[in-house]
Amino acid sequence: MVPLLEVDRLSIYFRDRAAVRDLNFSIQEGEVLGLVGESGSGKSISSLAILRLLDAAARVEGAIRFEGEDLLRLSPREMRRYRGRKIAMIFQEPMTALNPVMPIGRQIAEALETHQPELGRKQVRQAVIEALDAVALPEPESRLRDYPHQFSGGQRQRILIAMALVNRPLLLIADEPTTALDVTVQAQILELLKDLQQRFRLSLLFISHDLAVVAQIAGRVAVMRQGLLLEMGTRDQVFLQPGHPYTQSLL
Repeated sequence: MVPLLEVDRLSIYFRDRAAVRDLNFSIQEGEVLGLVGESGSGKSISSLAILRLLDAAARVEGAIRFEGEDLLRLSPREMRRYRGRKIAMIFQEPMTALNPVMPIGRQIAEALETHQPELGRKQVRQAVIEALDAVALPEPESRLRDYPHQFSGGQRQRILIAMALVNRPLLLIADEPTTALDVTVQAQILELLKDLQQRFRLSLLFISHDLAVVAQIAGRVAVMRQGLLLEMGTRDQVFLQPGHPYTQSLL
């Protein structure tokens, strides 16, 4: 079976310094892969490379194939067909990812209008309400005109998830989506992501430094350190029979 996403010998350089070296992994349709490692291991810049969001200072080598198409070979205009439409991302800190001076309803609507300009205003509004309802934001219709600062941290993260899901992507990249939240809210967001992943048959790349969090959501786990992939296997293989000393130390 051809994977939905295939990262093939991905290397990322800043000047001549390698931040990621020969990274290989794939994600099948409907699969959850957990990418784990300490800060600076190369997890987040690898996810940014998938979406072609690294700046010009980065030199990217290898291939990133999505539905068989090498994303690294696409023009910026062609890449916009994928980014946000077929591949969406939830960023780590919602207060910096959300525009503080724009109502949340308008922000989600903008994501929809960018990729589906044929939709009318009523259709857009209904889709925004449905997206907020899907992430269990209370009374979504009455809160469309509210600003990010009027929501709690957990609610802001739900809004970011709604924004990522509004175009019904095939792959969702979640970059440390629970790090800035307290333990109770963290558990709620994890349960929400699991529910949405199953409901919409999403493929999910879940990035975290916390193995305990990854264990709750991922079917397969990949462990990175200093830009290298050290170990990859099923959740049980990695957690019950870790083969690399670094994985053992993380556990």
